[in-house]
Amino acid sequence: MWRALTIALCFAQPALAQEFFTLKGHGGPIMDIAVAPSGQIATASFDNSVGIWDGTDPQWLEGHRAAVTSLSYDMAPALLSGSDDFRVLLWHPYADTPVTVTEHLGKVSSIALHPSGDFIASAGWDGFVNLTTLTKPSQSLDAPPRDFATTVLRGHRSNVTAVAFGPDGTLFSASSDGTIRVWNGQMPDLTSRVFVKHGFGINQMVVTADWIAYGAVDGGTRMVSTENGKHIADFTLERRPILSMAYHAGSDRLAVGDGEGFIMLIDTQTRKITRDFRATLNGPIWALAFSADGQNLHAGGIEDTLYSWPVSTMDTHAPMDGGTRSFLEKPETLGNGERQFKRKCSICHTLTAGSARKAGPSLHNLFGRRAGTVADYTYSDTLEGSPIVWTADTINALFDEGPDHYIPGTKMPMQRIVKRTDRDDLIDYLRRETALQEN
Repeated sequence: MWRALTIALCFAQPALAQEFFTLKGHGGPIMDIAVAPSGQIATASFDNSVGIWDGTDPQWLEGHRAAVTSLSYDMAPALLSGSDDFRVLLWHPYADTPVTVTEHLGKVSSIALHPSGDFIASAGWDGFVNLTTLTKPSQSLDAPPRDFATTVLRGHRSNVTAVAFGPDGTLFSASSDGTIRVWNGQMPDLTSRVFVKHGFGINQMVVTADWIAYGAVDGGTRMVSTENGKHIADFTLERRPILSMAYHAGSDRLAVGDGEGFIMLIDTQTRKITRDFRATLNGPIWALAFSADGQNLHAGGIEDTLYSWPVSTMDTHAPMDGGTRSFLEKPETLGNGERQFKRKCSICHTLTAGSARKAGPSLHNLFGRRAGTVADYTYSDTLEGSPIVWTADTINALFDEGPDHYIPGTKMPMQRIVKRTDRDDLIDYLRRETALQEN
């Protein structure tokens, strides 16, 4: 299987540009997209997997133990991935397994490679930037680097959400503390100072030789000077939060995705908004990337599908329709138990037999089943050999206490259902629907 992936990573042809297309196969929302110089597309998903796309036929990289949230093809043909499992992995075409580059104490939100190829910066929800020194040959096809030394850079007061190197190798980091910091000194022992102070949490950042563009929780979308942080332009619209950004230097295009499903395109030369496209009928735009030639814009959101629009004609194509995830469009049409399932469970779990590339195991035949026993799902060590048996009482306790308290160490996202009536309705719905699948 890995040798087939080797061929895909090295030789697969990019999808045709200037045509509208979709790539479907993940079992959860698309969280990030990376495009190699060859045009090869990689997708990261809430289903814990990375997809490598040769046309519409994906190869799957399975190694993370939680949602994959960030990708970088800066080391192409090797690929870097970061995850909610706190790790940064390096996928090399001539290695049988991924290599762990570094490990944070929280979720990984962003990855960047120094222009020299000698350092990898990663942003973590632990509040730190990990700056990892790697051995040569870092970009060789013959073998991946395996010896790493990580320096932990401290300076932010909250989650670090983005890292980027300028063309001269200067490191910048953004945080939910509302600042962008610049790091100076001799690599890898750097110190930082506040470069931009926005006030609200900053989610996204793009760095070039002349300017830095960033997007924030309050919808702020601004451009400042890379030299001194002074204001250049403000593209803020009345939508929030900003969740994704992509830049294509050859066409001077900056794309910005927000929580309300819009994509804004900016001409970075004229500093003008050229398009404001309703990209999805439901949900946010988590991921954006331009095709290698800049002619197409790839996007991902709450669906399990990548959409790619030709930039020149994107307004003539339909937005993401929400598909099976459009349950919030008319929640009043659903019973309360089904509504709770759709909101809390459906992204990670199926009701039918087979886990279907989901972030969680199938709920088929749930009641009376011991936790950690679905054959086609890889569990965390916490649930291997678990004594928990799923009953109305244990499901109630799971959502009453929250998975992180009821099963410490579980991969299940932290969430609770506070009202007992909502928990009871969900349990009744699950009992009915999983039993129906057995008939």
